[in-house]
Amino acid sequence: MSLSGMAAALVEAWTELRIHRARILLALVGVALSVAALTAVVALADMARAAMAQGSEAQSGRPATVSVSAYPNDGSPADTAALREAYDATVERYSVKHASLFFPTVIPFQFPDGVVQIQTSVVDVDYGTMRRVKLDSGTWFTEADAERFAPAVIVNEAFHARLGYPDLDADPVVEIRNGSHPVDAVVTGVRPNLYPEESASAYLLTGAYDRLGTADNGSVPMLELWVPEDTAEALQHAITADLAAQFPGMQPNVYRSDYAAWGDPYAVMTLVVGGIAGMVMLLGAVGLLNISMVTVKHRVREIGIRRSFGATSGRIFFGVMLESVVATFAAGVLGVMAAVAVVKLPVVQQQVAFGVTELPPFPVEAALLGLGAATAVGALAGLIPALVAVRVKVIDAIRY
Repeated sequence: MSLSGMAAALVEAWTELRIHRARILLALVGVALSVAALTAVVALADMARAAMAQGSEAQSGRPATVSVSAYPNDGSPADTAALREAYDATVERYSVKHASLFFPTVIPFQFPDGVVQIQTSVVDVDYGTMRRVKLDSGTWFTEADAERFAPAVIVNEAFHARLGYPDLDADPVVEIRNGSHPVDAVVTGVRPNLYPEESASAYLLTGAYDRLGTADNGSVPMLELWVPEDTAEALQHAITADLAAQFPGMQPNVYRSDYAAWGDPYAVMTLVVGGIAGMVMLLGAVGLLNISMVTVKHRVREIGIRRSFGATSGRIFFGVMLESVVATFAAGVLGVMAAVAVVKLPVVQQQVAFGVTELPPFPVEAALLGLGAATAVGALAGLIPALVAVRVKVIDAIRY
């Protein structure tokens, strides 16, 4: 069919829809609701999946996060300085864009009720991005914080509460009891507690920790690398070989620690949601098919007359099918708009993506899927009536 013929068929289909709108209105309402349900379900599932993935990334890192460590085979204390030098060389050698040292230790902080040994994570600036660290107030470390005379420290809610909830805008100071030379640190951020009973904890930059000159507590520093997933496996083997050559008496431990290390844990949820969405659209298609068949039966005389005036089988076929396609596309647009309006409600987004650092946007794929499904349903629901219409003969119109 030529372009002009297609345009004429579209105009004719729209005209027929206006004429028979009473017959197909309820069917189109069903299609619109089906598309709205399909789009909303897919969108909410996608947003929920993104929210769960962000929660997993906060616990174990973004895909692909490679954790690097090494331990002496004989159980003797590790040479942490040599390990850190090897880690720095690894980051530079493999041009890793996002990397962070992770060194768990204990640091004594002065509180109003006395000195308390606080679990402290010594990290680099990139750690906040790699682990999606969410702060209730203040800001995460910057490169400038590494050069501060008064080290910046980020604490959790329990630590902040023990200090008496000082205002961060006033640059509250907490004293680090570093032997006979106490150091004043500035609280620059507060993160929420990971669970209600979490005890006080803190983050400190590696440069600031080094300047404290505290005694080694025996903990082995780890290195975390955020690398492309397609290079993670090869990088693991290469780093393992490098560390084994540099430290013959140590056992390198290089592995992926992110949630997707063993595949996508949310794939089953995607399949289930897809099946539910398919059933929803199938119900809408059945209703539209029934209405389309009834409409064609009532148009036998009209179709026979058009055939007597020279209308080709192709023109009849495309005319009847396009009526269904145009109608369902219009219903699909309305359904997608309704789904977007519902999903974008603040109360809905808060329930779906509660506690995430970045609110997942409305997935464009869900809207395109809704429109595509509506168009496909229209084509399928119009196929059988179109075949019936093609078989109508002029004599049928006379007998009708």
